[in-house]
Amino acid sequence: MAADAYVRQRALPGFGGEGQAALGAARVAIVGVGGLGCPAALYLAAAGVGALTLIDSDRVSVTNLHRQVLFGPADVGRAKVEAAASSLAALAPDVRVTTLDARLGADAAEVLAGHDLVLDCTDTWPSRLAVADACAALAVPLVWGAVQGWFGQVTVFDSGRTLRDVFPEEPAPDFGVCDAGGVLGPLCGQVGAAMASQAVVLLTGTGRGLAGTLQVLDARDGEWRSLPVAGGARA
Repeated sequence: MAADAYVRQRALPGFGGEGQAALGAARVAIVGVGGLGCPAALYLAAAGVGALTLIDSDRVSVTNLHRQVLFGPADVGRAKVEAAASSLAALAPDVRVTTLDARLGADAAEVLAGHDLVLDCTDTWPSRLAVADACAALAVPLVWGAVQGWFGQVTVFDSGRTLRDVFPEEPAPDFGVCDAGGVLGPLCGQVGAAMASQAVVLLTGTGRGLAGTLQVLDARDGEWRSLPVAGGARA
């Protein structure tokens, strides 16, 4: 009998075979395969999510390697989605990985339709808003994360809450863009892993998740702060 790769996961209280089956049947889109998308994709593939769609238009750069953990020096110059798909195939060959070498815009809703969950791992506000608006229109839950400098953020937008409840207008052009300043590699891993955890919780129905709460991390003191997010359904 083949060893069960998910036996320790199935052993979680409230998870079991039903939770694993839910992951195996899920179709998840990861928009942005960089500092956040790499660890998120890594953990979701390892957890047994059935199908992943990777969406990104960038190429791997040497300056990406300290935080984008699916890539190595040999991948420099390759399309990120192709390099990431190769790494995930070695880790979890049973996961169906689809790639789209593109940046989402007005077509976001068309591309994301049919997915059970979306992770926004992008780092530009036009892309973030396009993804958030598409998920709101499709009524698809959105796991959202961002990293800038020493700070990370993660939340879930669902039940009527959207990114525009937190940022009604697009911030200044350099806000939250990794290329505009320094970024801590392990912090990207923390936030990307937190996003993957939220995805697993939502897909398996094993917890209420972060909908309605924005978690903010300062890596310098290790402290997470919880901030309420207005909007969405009311009791």
